[in-house]
Amino acid sequence: MSVDFIKDLGYKALDSRFKRISDRMAHDVRKLYKELGIDVEPNWYLVFMLLQKRGTISMVTIAEALGYAHPSIVALVKKMAEKDYVKIKKDEVDKRKQMISLSPKAIKLLPTLEQIWHSCEQAILELLAKDLTILQYLDDIDTALKNTSFHQRFKQAYLTSKES
Repeated sequence: MSVDFIKDLGYKALDSRFKRISDRMAHDVRKLYKELGIDVEPNWYLVFMLLQKRGTISMVTIAEALGYAHPSIVALVKKMAEKDYVKIKKDEVDKRKQMISLSPKAIKLLPTLEQIWHSCEQAILELLAKDLTILQYLDDIDTALKNTSFHQRFKQAYLTSKES
């Protein structure tokens, strides 16, 4: 019998398997940041990259572009602002809208961050043995869940199993 219960469960623990892999990778990136004296969280890189590419954008635009819930982005951006990596300003036209941009501190750090991100990309390619087939599977899962939510899927399966 295997010691790895999550692995033994196979597809039944898919979410836990993804989470475990994600946590391991985030932990190691956090460790590297710490070793380099960089006070950045691993999950901030998407916001850094998005703001670098698009400039000043709204909190809602960030959430939509990343496919994250708005409250999650608000919390993440707030932490980045506390560390002075982003600036948050009210939109001049719509005062309810918060506009986010990289701070001078973040812009100065970008070349180092880009070097780290590139190294992470290389490590991921090595892990995947340069076979990116997994991305198609993830795209398929993502599309399927957009079309029919997991809630709808498991509720239907549950109701069907109760009838039998």
